[in-house]
This record gives sequence, structure tokens and C-alpha cells, in this order.
Amino acid sequence: MPVALVALAIGGFGIGLTEFVIMGLLPEVADDFAVTETTAGYLISGYALSVAVGAIVLTLALTRVPRKTALLGLMVLFILGNLISALAPDYATMMSGRVVAALCHGAFFGIGSVVAAQLVAPERKASAIAFMFGGLTLANVLGVPLGTLLGQAAGWRSTFWAITVIGVLALVGIAALVPAARGAAPASSPRAELAAFRSPQVWLSITVTVLGYGGMFGGFTYIAFTLTEVSGFASGAVPLLLVLFGAGMVAGNVLGGRAADRNLVRTLLVVLAALIVVLAGFALTASSPVLTVIALVLMGGVGFATVPGLQMRVMAYADRAPTLASGANIAAFNVGNALGAWIGGLTLAAGLGYTSPLWAGAAITAAGLVVLVVAALAPGGELRRTPAPVATPVAV
Repeated sequence: MPVALVALAIGGFGIGLTEFVIMGLLPEVADDFAVTETTAGYLISGYALSVAVGAIVLTLALTRVPRKTALLGLMVLFILGNLISALAPDYATMMSGRVVAALCHGAFFGIGSVVAAQLVAPERKASAIAFMFGGLTLANVLGVPLGTLLGQAAGWRSTFWAITVIGVLALVGIAALVPAARGAAPASSPRAELAAFRSPQVWLSITVTVLGYGGMFGGFTYIAFTLTEVSGFASGAVPLLLVLFGAGMVAGNVLGGRAADRNLVRTLLVVLAALIVVLAGFALTASSPVLTVIALVLMGGVGFATVPGLQMRVMAYADRAPTLASGANIAAFNVGNALGAWIGGLTLAAGLGYTSPLWAGAAITAAGLVVLVVAALAPGGELRRTPAPVATPVAV
């Protein structure tokens, strides 16, 4: 893989760390700002909403900017947001820092996916995208536990200072390693990017992302309750179990990218079907600690194996102007997260038990699989034409 992908992965690592590490530091943040933990929790939901907004608005605003320049600007925004968080004198300022950092999230992964795909040969595009998202998965496995320990030992602000430093490293890496734009022409135009949404396949791809990935996240959001109340694990064991889930994500990301390079639609069909089986199987065997550990690793692996293929599919069908569609698909991942968490919460509120979010996740993913089958069989779909769509190279 080109060394430029390492710089993109470092950026992904920092962004993933910013998104998730706050979960382990909420008690410290709440105490420091004298707010309830519920109020502190809004720092998570506020971030998620800002990701969805930034993925569309900033990506569209940057369509006339060379992609390397856009990535550098987004990393500056990321650094600024985390610097504000590290220095925040009050809760409102902290929320502002979270919003600023979140705005770059969707646009960075959206534009970065296009850049990563153009750095490699056509048959390795999904693997390149997976490599960049590998930074996000490593953030869950290594970054979040270490960031939480650092915040608990040296104060939560120290974690955000560390993330700021990671942002600077990513900024320097992108500046030094990502190839400069070829020629003076802009990468695209807002009109061309918006025109990509005339394709029904782009909308179908985004829908598959919302449902397919949302199903996994719906089951994962309430997993701590499943592990402690059904599987019988002590609450102290949950962080270690989540590391195993993260390890599954890393493996699934790599293997899913390689498989998608060989056959995109077959990979997505198989992986989504497997995710349904894993979620349902987890729900049925959650009372067994041993089978729970196996199911947890498989859920992380199969769930994140969908990501490179889902991102590649929307880019393929928006091949002449893929940047905004790519960003919109990043927003779709976050919409899926919110949808899955909401439906899973409804099942718990209805008194259906702590395995009910897993069943809900399986049902949501099944809906995503149905949409994918319809898309593949529709005019222009992979099962109606040969070969499968491949993105047209464009300037970085």
C-alpha cells in the first residue's frame, strides 16, 4: 500500500479516538463542569449530529478545492476543535469544541475515501479504503482504552491534548505524503457532485448503509446490558470484552476490503447475511459466557466487514463525481447508528429484554439485505450487468 495511506489512517485514528474516548471519560467531565452525566452525554449525541451535517455541508463546500488541500483544511479544523476541548473553561465551550471537531469527521472520511481509492490500482480500491478506516478500528481497540487510562490518571484534558498532537502528526503526514493535485483544475463542481444523486443506485447504496450498518450498531449500543444482565459478566470485564469486539472490527475491516476488491456485490450479500445470523445467534446464546465471547468477536468482525464495500459501492455508482456521495455515505453510517440505537432502545423500553436490541439489529440488517438484493437486480445493478462497477480515476 502507498505510504500516503498511513497518513490518512493516522487521521482516521485521531478522529475515531475523538468520537469514542469521551464515553469512558464522561464521569470526569461531568464532575469538572458540575453537570449531570446525562447532560455530559450530550457531548456524544452533539458530536454525532455534527458529523452528519459536516459530511454533507463541508463536502459540498469543498468540491472546488483540490482534495489534498481539503484534507489539510479539515485536519486543521480537527486540531482546532480538540484544542478548544482541551482548554474549555465550561460545558458550553466544550460542546463547541466537540461540534468543531465533528464537522471534519464525515468530510474527512468521504474525501479521504476518494483519495485512498485513487492512490492504488483499480483492483485494490476497497482494500485502500479499508486501510484508511483501519485507523478508526485501531482507535477502538487501542486508542480508547489508552485514552481513557490517560484521562483517568492525568485528567480528562490530557486525553484531548494527546488527540491534538495526533491531529498535528496527521496534518504533517498528509502534507508530506499525499500527492499534490495534478493540474490546476478543481476536483469537481457542486453541480456535478449533486448530479450523482440522480442515480437511483446511489440512493439505494446509501439506504443499504443506513440499514446494514445500523443493524450492527443497534445491537452494540446496549451490549453492556446484555453482557452483564444476560451473559453474567461482571461490569469490570466489559472493557476487556469490548477490546475483543474491537479486534474483530480490525480483522473484519481488512478481510472485508480484500473480499470487496474481488467481488463487491457478492461480498456485501454474504457479509450482510452473515451479520443477520451472528446477531440472531448472539441473541439465542447470550446466556452462555463462552458463546457470548465468540459472538462478540464475530459481531465486530462481520459488522465492520461491511464498511469498505458499502463505501466502495456508493463511490462506484457516483463514479464521475464521487466526493459528495462518499461524504453522504459517511453521514449514512451515523444515521444508521442513531436509527439502530433508537429502535434498540424502543425494544428495551417495551420490556422485551436485554437481548431484544440484538433481535432488532438482525431485523434492521435483514431490511438492508433486501434493499441490496433489489438494487443488484434493478437496471444498472451488479446482477444485471457485467462487470461490476469500477470507479473512474480522477485527480487527487
